[in-house]
Amino acid sequence: MQEKKFPSVLSIAGFDGIGGAGIQADIKTISALGGYATTVLTALPVQNTMGVKSILAIPPGVVRAQLETIAEDILPCAIKIGMVHNPELIEIIVDFLKDFPEIPVVFDPVMVASSGKKLFSDQTHILHMKKLFPRISIFTPNLDEASLLTHQSIQSIEDMEKAGKLLLEMGIQSVLLKGGHLKGEQLTSLFFDIEKSVHRFDTKKIHSKNTHGTGCTLSSAIATYLALGKTSLEAIALSQDYVYKAIFHAKKISWGKGNGALHHFFKEI
Repeated sequence: MQEKKFPSVLSIAGFDGIGGAGIQADIKTISALGGYATTVLTALPVQNTMGVKSILAIPPGVVRAQLETIAEDILPCAIKIGMVHNPELIEIIVDFLKDFPEIPVVFDPVMVASSGKKLFSDQTHILHMKKLFPRISIFTPNLDEASLLTHQSIQSIEDMEKAGKLLLEMGIQSVLLKGGHLKGEQLTSLFFDIEKSVHRFDTKKIHSKNTHGTGCTLSSAIATYLALGKTSLEAIALSQDYVYKAIFHAKKISWGKGNGALHHFFKEI
């Protein structure tokens, strides 16, 4: 009997005690889509469905040790990076990635929480983060994060097109700019690929309070589909479909007093 293989996907991200975002969302997503999840913890936010109360940093040396220990045993087929909230962590990750230039990397910057709260605003941190950009296969900022990085107000599809091109100029290979914060009943995302072509994705917005961890889920889904051998465009299309369904199947579930999680293990009827 042939052994079934599950491609490994490494999540480098923060903790989420309520199970909706961070490494918990990543583990659920990777597992639901047929991958094998490994994780490196970068931070321990104290939070619930109503918001982030504080963030406990994991010592940089411990992050480095986690990365080295995982890689010597289970080399990932793809990597997803989430919360890296101080410059030293970024330097450690950049140094780690130098040894694995062939592994695709998806970076969800996690600069602004779902509540709108900035998780950091230090320009020194942003400068360090840009050192990571040349190694990123797909960058997945939301509009608030793209606005912080480009110093541009983003209020329309046209603004998104300008911001995406500015982000490519920072050295990133490709960008998926998520338009969920735009007004209207339609959600539009733009993918700026390595050839600088722009691909538009439109979906109907789902009105639900259970959207906590949407960005984490999307980015880890993309990484999983890349690990499964899909092209960037295929991975993004499949991942957006998965997230849409995970939101849809969670909208009538009560998880907490605030913004609950997606239903990562939904089953089609």
